[in-house]
Amino acid sequence: MKRRIRNKKKNRSSLKKVGLARAISKLGYSSRSRAAELIAAGRVKWNGAVRRDPETPVHLGKDRIEIDGQPVASSSKIYIAMNKPRGVVTTASDEKGRETVYALLPPNLPWLAPVGRLDKASEGLLLLTNDSEWAACITAPETHLDKKYRVQIGAIADEALLQQLRNGIRAMDGEFLRVKNVRVLRSGERNSWIEIVLDEGKNRHIRRMLEALTIEVLRLVRIAIGPLALGDLPKGATRALSREEKQSLDRAMQRQNPESAFPAR
Repeated sequence: MKRRIRNKKKNRSSLKKVGLARAISKLGYSSRSRAAELIAAGRVKWNGAVRRDPETPVHLGKDRIEIDGQPVASSSKIYIAMNKPRGVVTTASDEKGRETVYALLPPNLPWLAPVGRLDKASEGLLLLTNDSEWAACITAPETHLDKKYRVQIGAIADEALLQQLRNGIRAMDGEFLRVKNVRVLRSGERNSWIEIVLDEGKNRHIRRMLEALTIEVLRLVRIAIGPLALGDLPKGATRALSREEKQSLDRAMQRQNPESAFPAR
């Protein structure tokens, strides 16, 4: 009976309409903002008619979408791991002309979107995919998928500091932030390396916590997402996830959130 209910939910969700720009993005053609530009320029047809409204409701898998006269078909699902270098921004284009993570991707890939973000000064493991549902599950707060970071701070980390981070800290903007776990890796005379585990990821989460304590972040490196470790992937390099790695992430998400409708596959 439970399986039948899940299947009904899945069928209902597959019939759900999305906006035209979002549909183009989900099909792996381009970012949603780029799709909106194409729509506004009159280059997109929906079921044979030109549409200029990016919010035109679309049934994915049922309605026909064309760009410049060519049908847009769903791309095969791609899952990429990148070792993001410091100084690179996690956007498709940057108004300040800074290098983006897209400059590091191999050529001839379909449109991929970052799974969450690392800010410009942060580095380490970043996932990119054209599977928007999977990406949403990875980043959803209710999934509680662990993300592990190594952080160099301009202070000596003692037990009192670690306990403050575990108990939670009120950020400068008033939001209460916490870590799942934290430990000292090593300390020098003036700074320390600590390892922080988050099971939720809010904007500049770690930096905002330490900023509230007037502690400078010297380096911040994400080294794992769930069971997937950065490993020895060179800085700036990318690689495709293996089938086993993808399935391991799926299983981890299901363990953390058994009610999730996302299947391990």
